[in-house]
Amino acid sequence: MSAFSAMMWNGFREARRNRVTVVVGVFAAVVLLSSTLVTEVTVTTFDRVLTDFGLGMMSIILVFLAVFLSSSLLSREIERRTIFLVVSKPVSRTQFLLARLAGTMLTLGALLVAMTLVFLSQLLMFRAEITSTQLLASAGLWFELLVISSVGILFSSFAGPAVSAIATTGLYFTGHLTGDLYAIASRSESTFIQVLGKTIYYALPNLERVNFRPQATYALPVDASTFLSGAAYSVAWAGVLIALATVIFERRDFR
Repeated sequence: MSAFSAMMWNGFREARRNRVTVVVGVFAAVVLLSSTLVTEVTVTTFDRVLTDFGLGMMSIILVFLAVFLSSSLLSREIERRTIFLVVSKPVSRTQFLLARLAGTMLTLGALLVAMTLVFLSQLLMFRAEITSTQLLASAGLWFELLVISSVGILFSSFAGPAVSAIATTGLYFTGHLTGDLYAIASRSESTFIQVLGKTIYYALPNLERVNFRPQATYALPVDASTFLSGAAYSVAWAGVLIALATVIFERRDFR
């Protein structure tokens, strides 16, 4: 097993053993199953509520977990002083960061697959329609988590876990509003507001590019080009964020 694979699996095992991961996994199963209570009072919009509730809870839980895991990723290594062992080995810091990101995304991916299976089993249980958009919305969530985890790792490369978590959470909400800010600024008569809106739009990732949950709720189709474009956009942003984290992490002095 290569050094990269060893570090990635080590990160996956650490996250899997983490009590928060276990608690969140159990909580997700309970919440998804409890959505049956909601559908009991919404007869006319049964499928829509079931889809909206299931995908929405998956998003909230996994985003919370992505912020928690990524923002405390490097601080845990520093507190346990295992970072000194890593940097003394013939392993580059870039390789270390990429392996940690891969371990985090493997953990989130495993949980996402498990939650999706629970969600689909619920749809089958209530004989609700399963659409391709629901599956694309679940897959799009993984790319959204990729960007969020990359943001968390970037902030954790130079800040503490609390600051990293707050900043990552703030960027998550901003990332879902950049499109609206751009549209509002474009209607403004002020040149300054227009420039400001465009600057925010292009300087921050637009997470709505991979958010297909509204389309899944209303059973609207999503074509392959739209999905692939959003996925490529997310991967590109993750690459930029990890590159910035690598530059900062390479220059950091551990004493």
